[in-house]
Amino acid sequence: MKTINDEKGNKGFKIGQITQTLGPLLGLIILIIIVTVLNPSFLDPLNILNLLRQVAINALIAFGMTFVILTGGIDLSVGSILALSSALMANLMLSGLDPILAIIVGCLLGGVMGMVNGLMITKGKMAPFIATLATMTIFRGLTLVYTNGNPITGLGDSMMFQLFGRGYFLGIPVPAITMIIVFIVLWVVLHKTPFGRKTYAIGGNEKASIISGIKVARVKIMIYSLIGMLSALAGAILTSRLNSAQPTAGTSYELDAIAAVVLGGTSLTGGRGRIVGTLIGALIIGILNNGLNLLGVSSFYQMVVKGIVIAIAVLIDRKKTA
Repeated sequence: MKTINDEKGNKGFKIGQITQTLGPLLGLIILIIIVTVLNPSFLDPLNILNLLRQVAINALIAFGMTFVILTGGIDLSVGSILALSSALMANLMLSGLDPILAIIVGCLLGGVMGMVNGLMITKGKMAPFIATLATMTIFRGLTLVYTNGNPITGLGDSMMFQLFGRGYFLGIPVPAITMIIVFIVLWVVLHKTPFGRKTYAIGGNEKASIISGIKVARVKIMIYSLIGMLSALAGAILTSRLNSAQPTAGTSYELDAIAAVVLGGTSLTGGRGRIVGTLIGALIIGILNNGLNLLGVSSFYQMVVKGIVIAIAVLIDRKKTA
């Protein structure tokens, strides 16, 4: 039987969740208004479709990063995982493997690389930052060795593979549709399943989670495997869009993914956040990039602007958790 305090607590928790989403959403709306006033061509349908295609790659990685950060972790290796899995996919297609099978194999490789991160963190007792910093370098090095530092091109004219990164369905870019499908699935997993509740519990209090019987190591390994697979999926979209696999692909993607998660209201200390906020955060990052490009702002200054936005978001998060 619920007590009055329980009901008040649940009500407060729900209000907190709504606030977490409304803040980023308000920021997104303000940003859209500002960019539109400065350059009305931002709302051109072709630009919006291009924006959605670009956002999809970062959003997919950021969805996985949400789970990682909710547990109090971090993953710096996502860009390198994307590059190595993309190189494998491209090479398999050059060898004559069906593109869909190549993508599946690439995603499995991404999952294995993510599992390596999870094992280093849970079994090796390494801090997530250090473990994934190490694998970021290892996986990038393996990519350069595997490709000899050269792009893999000539991937053929498979209609299915071209559609994956460049195609449309009912006028919507296929990458955006992929992003929406993954978002819905992960929203259900995070907010409606025991796995999602365990994810929040671990981030809220890991020691209490262990005492309550949650297999923390298993959950973390699964989460790092998940972000590895999502990074590989993002790599498949990027490879399809460029029709080549670049050994330098994914550089700094981890920063954009972390930025999307933080801008979406997820706490870097873990235990608090929503995946819908991450989607909004990814849109904010995408609109920033797109808007600054439309305004002719140098890429160097764009990095400065994004850095300032991330710093502000982190400061706000610190104020909330202080």
